[in-house]
Amino acid sequence: MSDNSTHRRQNVLLLIAAIAAIGALLASRFGGPLFPALRWIALGALVVYGCLRRTLTAWIFIAMLLGAEVGHDWPGVAEHLRVLALIFLRLIKTIIAPLIFATLVVGIAGHSNLRQVGRLGLRSIIFFEVVTTIAIFLGLAAINLSRAGVGVQLPVTTSSEANSVGKLSAEDTILHVFPENIAKAVADGAILQVVVFSLIFAVALALLSEQKRRPMLAFCESLSEVMFKFTNIVMYMAPLGVGAAVAYTVGHTGIAVLGSLVKLLLTLYATLIVFILAVLLPIALMFRVPLRVFTKAVAEPVTIGFGTANSEAALPRAMEAMEAIGVPRQIVAFVIPTGYSFNLTGSSLYLSVAAIFVAQVSGIHLSLGQQLMIILTLMLTSKGVAGVSRAALVILLATATSTGLPTEPVFLLLGVDQLLDMGRTAVNVLGNCLAAVVMAKWEGEFQSEVPSPIVAAAVK
Repeated sequence: MSDNSTHRRQNVLLLIAAIAAIGALLASRFGGPLFPALRWIALGALVVYGCLRRTLTAWIFIAMLLGAEVGHDWPGVAEHLRVLALIFLRLIKTIIAPLIFATLVVGIAGHSNLRQVGRLGLRSIIFFEVVTTIAIFLGLAAINLSRAGVGVQLPVTTSSEANSVGKLSAEDTILHVFPENIAKAVADGAILQVVVFSLIFAVALALLSEQKRRPMLAFCESLSEVMFKFTNIVMYMAPLGVGAAVAYTVGHTGIAVLGSLVKLLLTLYATLIVFILAVLLPIALMFRVPLRVFTKAVAEPVTIGFGTANSEAALPRAMEAMEAIGVPRQIVAFVIPTGYSFNLTGSSLYLSVAAIFVAQVSGIHLSLGQQLMIILTLMLTSKGVAGVSRAALVILLATATSTGLPTEPVFLLLGVDQLLDMGRTAVNVLGNCLAAVVMAKWEGEFQSEVPSPIVAAAVK
């Protein structure tokens, strides 16, 4: 509990520092010799904060602000820093294909007991897909209304990467989803083909006997763990990559990009609130979920998720809370862990917002058909990688690569990812808790069992 409290205090301090530092940077538009000194004093204070905290999240944010200042004051120097961002980008791209393959195979073939649980498994998957799809479309509508990324003109060298967007016909687009050579798909960055191959491979593996399935499943589990560690190692370079990318962008476009990031932050939080009130609340009412009891039960796990920006930190408490209010243990044990891979509603909503934001800051106009193609890609690539550090970065880069969007603007999002992650994680936890109660109601087993005295005592 003390660790969670420490994380919450850290995020609150980081939020306060963020407002102060961004305000100092944006104030430069008023001119005057005092503002550069104030900006560097604010940044110096943040560096001291980073030295005391020594967390990757803090240093990514600090690097973003330092990069913005370097790009603003010395654009010539910022031009030569771009190579650091490109190195980081290449390392991240190497993670995508093996990570998605391993996690999808483990997520599907590793849950072959879906055939045993039968009705519960089918209903859960249908519920997960419907809710996450609604979240994705709601995010798509929100970012098109707010147009948070419009007005930031990225360098031609970056936006030119998107020349491939929209070149395929409808027939070619459908054909492009299916792989003819998996090695070629990996080499070409055709992530949607990798996803399709992984899905079919996982289903085929799940249909094998336990004796023949286990060795391949163990290999994929090991591969996924290795890629998680690989990701963690690469992320140590994130402050350099983010700082260099922001410096290069600000050196060419000015600090208007920071204003767009603030607008994006407001867009996301407003949309998450709308999603809770317009989607999750009606679902709760439809299944006659006791709102007062449910709200009291989820308050702590949702707060933990928001404060730590980590869904796994809230998982034990969420499972205990749902069992305590009457969801049978077997339903809790299946629905909530499975939902952590397939029912990340907050993350799904964020990804659709972020993907279109990347297109907007790149000056790319996407037709409805192109946006729907991005939605399809997100629906597939967002499954199974919940346990990855900075999973949103991996998924966004996979989607950008697959759909022909520029990849460098993703680094702008990484700079404020912690603030974005707090909101989407809280909604992820809330959505999974609601799913457990809905499944218990749907099965007619809600409050059919008396919760364990240990669990009941734990959540009092």
